[in-house]
Amino acid sequence: MLQHHEDQPCPCGSMKPYAECCQPLHQGKAAPSPEALMRSRYAAFVLTLPDYLLATWHSSTRPQSLNLDDSPDWASLSILDSEQTGTDGRVHFRAIYKAGKGWGYLEEASRFVQEEGRWYYLSGNTSEGPLKPGRNDPCPCGSGRKYKACCL
Repeated sequence: MLQHHEDQPCPCGSMKPYAECCQPLHQGKAAPSPEALMRSRYAAFVLTLPDYLLATWHSSTRPQSLNLDDSPDWASLSILDSEQTGTDGRVHFRAIYKAGKGWGYLEEASRFVQEEGRWYYLSGNTSEGPLKPGRNDPCPCGSGRKYKACCL
């Protein structure tokens, strides 16, 4: 697991301290919504927490094991849409990652289900590809600076 100080901003992009955002979920607290679970799962990918990812994956679609050794360097998460209807939830997100000397994105429309008061990741339709920011675009790393003045 990567070290992440609880006072640092949460990797999920909420701008809240990790201790007030995803850390309680990583320690066993139930996510209050599909979006909160999605954010905590993204943070678990960033922090290399495969046990949490497996525990929050629905048993009907969960793999036997999960190896994160070849995971990319995740940079940022954007929630594009989120909805909840009863015990069904959907979250459409885009995650940006560093790929060698360039950038890539993973976009997914995820499905979630709630059972016995807990949300679980069920499945998702994904698309992935290279990200080619322009010199004057915001840097994909999430710094808020222009790409040319940051990671170019």
